[in-house]
Amino acid sequence: MQFSGGRWKKLRLAGDQRNACYPHSLQFYLQPPTENISLIEFENLAIDRVKLLKAVENLGVSYVKGTEQYQSKLETEIRKLKFSYRENLEDEYEPRRRDHISHFILRLAYCQSEDLRRWFIQQEMDLLRFRFNILPKDKIQNFLKDSHLQFEAISDEEKSLREEEIITSSSLSGAQLEMESVYKIPFADALDLFRGRKVYLEDGFAYVPLKDIVAIILNEFRAKLSKALALTARSLPAVQSDERLQPLLNHLSHSYTGQDYSTQGNTGKISLDQIDLLSTKSFPPCMRQLHKALRENHHLRHGGRMQYGLFLKGIGLTLEQALQFWKQEFIRGKMDPDKFDRGYSYNIRHSFGKEGKRTDYTPFSCLKIILTNPPSQGDYHGCPFRHSDPELLKQKLQSYKISPGGINQILDLVKGTHYQVACQKYFEMIHNVDDCGFSLSHPNQFFLESQRLLNGGKDNKKESTQPETPQPKPSVQKRKDASSALASLNSSLEMDMEGLEDYFST
Repeated sequence: MQFSGGRWKKLRLAGDQRNACYPHSLQFYLQPPTENISLIEFENLAIDRVKLLKAVENLGVSYVKGTEQYQSKLETEIRKLKFSYRENLEDEYEPRRRDHISHFILRLAYCQSEDLRRWFIQQEMDLLRFRFNILPKDKIQNFLKDSHLQFEAISDEEKSLREEEIITSSSLSGAQLEMESVYKIPFADALDLFRGRKVYLEDGFAYVPLKDIVAIILNEFRAKLSKALALTARSLPAVQSDERLQPLLNHLSHSYTGQDYSTQGNTGKISLDQIDLLSTKSFPPCMRQLHKALRENHHLRHGGRMQYGLFLKGIGLTLEQALQFWKQEFIRGKMDPDKFDRGYSYNIRHSFGKEGKRTDYTPFSCLKIILTNPPSQGDYHGCPFRHSDPELLKQKLQSYKISPGGINQILDLVKGTHYQVACQKYFEMIHNVDDCGFSLSHPNQFFLESQRLLNGGKDNKKESTQPETPQPKPSVQKRKDASSALASLNSSLEMDMEGLEDYFST
C-alpha cells in the first residue's frame, strides 16, 4: 500500500473483478491491500475504523452479544460508517474495500504493545463473530475455503450415520440436528470443544454443528491475527521512518483503547481508614475479593498485589499511603518490617514509576484481567465472573446480599461468557438502579461511577467517612441519571473522535 499527498487513482475494475477482490462481507485479512491511496483517505479510513471498533467494544459490554438488540445496534453502526456487514447487498465493493484497507491501517497503529494488540484482536474477533452469525448458510462453505480453513460440511447420509453420537455430544435435539449443518474438522482444531466434552470424535476428526463452529473460526482468526501483528511490529521501524505516517499512527494508538485511569486528579483524596467501607460500597467484585483476602490472610501473591495495588493507585492512594497500607497489613501477618522494606517496598515504588525504568504503571482493565494471568491455587486475582467456579460465585454473591433472582441473572450471563455484562448487572443490583447508564470496561470506572452515584454526582471527599444513606428504589430521576450518563459517554466518544479528526486535518 502506497500513499500520496494529493489526488490519486483508484483501481477501476469490471463487475466480475470487483466481486473477485472481495467475495464476502467478512474475511480473515490474509492479503494486504496493494493499491495506492492518498493520505487523506488513509486518515479518514483510520478514523472510521477506530469509531467502528469502539462501537463494537461499547455494545459488547452494554448488551449480551448475539442478542437481537446487540445485532441490530451494531448493524446500525456499521451501516452508518459505510463498512461491509451483510451478503447479497448491491454495490458492496466500496464498503468491503474500506473494511479491508482500514483493518490493515490499524494493524500499524495497534501492533506496538501487548495491551494495544489485545484490545485490537478482541474487537476484531467480535466484529467477525457478528458478520459470521448473519452469513447465509449457503455462503459459509465458500467463506471457509477462501479463508484457507479445511472444514467441510458432511452429507446428510454421513450425518444420519452419526446422528445419535452428535446429538449426545452437542446437546442438539434430533429435529434441530436435521436442520443444522455439521462440519468435519481436524481434531487439533477443536480442542476447546473436546475439553468441554461438547463434540463427537472419530478417526482423528471432530464432527461440529454449525452453532459451535464459530468458536473454532474465531480461534483460528485470533491465532492468525496475533501472528500477523507480531510480524507487523517487527517491520514497524520502516513505516515509522515515514514522517507523514508516524504522528498519525502514534496518535491513534495512544488515544482510543479507553481511559487508562492512571491520573484521576483525586490523588490523596482517599484515606486509608476509608478503604474497608469503600470496598463493600464501591469496589467491583474482583477488587472486593482481593481486599477481603488481604485482610484475612495479611498477604497477597504477586498477581494479586499488582492487580489490587494499581487499582488503589488509580482511585487516589499516594505512594506514601500505599507503602503504609501494604506494610501495616503484612506486619499483621507476622512479617518482619525489615523484610517488608527489603522485599516489597521496591515493587510498590516501581509500580509508581519511582524505580527501575521509571514506568508509571496503569491499573488493569477488565479485558486484561479476563484474558491474562489466570489465578492458580492460593491466588485471589483475576475476574470472579471469569475464573470462579459457578457454585463458589453463587455463594459469594449471596454473601454480598444479591437477591436469588439477581444471582440467577448474573449466573446466566456468566454461563454465556458475558463477564463484563455480568459485572455491570452486579453494579446495578448493589446500587439499586435499573440501568447503570455506562458500558463497563475497567474496575476503576466501576469505582468512579459508584462514587458519583452515591455522592449525588460529586467526587469523593477525603473527609467524608460516614456511610452513605441507602439509595431509594429506582425512580424517574434514576432513569434520567442513567440516560444522562449514557448520553455523556456517547458525547465523550464523539468529542474524542472530533479531536482526532481535527488532529488529522491540521
